[in-house]
Amino acid sequence: MTARRPLALLTLLLATAPAWAVKPFVADYDASWKGVQANAQISLSRSAGDRWNYELSVSNQLGSSRQTTVFEARGDDYRPLSGVDATQVLFKRSQKNATYDWAQREARWSGDVKDDRAGPVKLEEGDLDGMLLNLALVRDVAAGKPLSYRLVDNGVARPQRFQNLGKDTVTVAGQTRTATKVARTSDDKQVIVWVVDGLPTPARILQRRDGRDELELTLKSVR
Repeated sequence: MTARRPLALLTLLLATAPAWAVKPFVADYDASWKGVQANAQISLSRSAGDRWNYELSVSNQLGSSRQTTVFEARGDDYRPLSGVDATQVLFKRSQKNATYDWAQREARWSGDVKDDRAGPVKLEEGDLDGMLLNLALVRDVAAGKPLSYRLVDNGVARPQRFQNLGKDTVTVAGQTRTATKVARTSDDKQVIVWVVDGLPTPARILQRRDGRDELELTLKSVR
């Protein structure tokens, strides 16, 4: 009876372990940005304690784009703290900075933003920014949870609901993988995301605006 206790304890630990845990990774993608082939990378690294840095960088012959979010992992919730969205296309540069002040329950934006997009916007528990939607989708698809969120980004707060479109196939590092395909459409923009069980980052992301592909990422490797 005593010899069987370690196995029983392991079974209990596995049963009570969280379905999703934040872990560092670096993912390399083949990309198309503004109609031109590009290289892209998504990375997640620990900053300090429960704080994490989450970054997407894309570059090609036209220019580069970098989106960075600092967030706090609170159990299964991700709380944005700050963000930077910097783009350079040919000779034009733009940078927007976001601050999420949870003590005051408000978000503000500075840099190259219009006056009516500077905030403040009232924060609510569970709010995400645009970058954190990727992590939330991977987490919630794996757990079978509803894909409904409140996005606080670019000076506004709006609901985001993704529809589960069922199973599809994607190619990752030359191998065909089964993925869950989810999508949302609002106004002139559509976002489609493919999530593969066991991968910490989307296997494919497609963003369209006015019916045209704006950004496409296809996973090459993750480490």
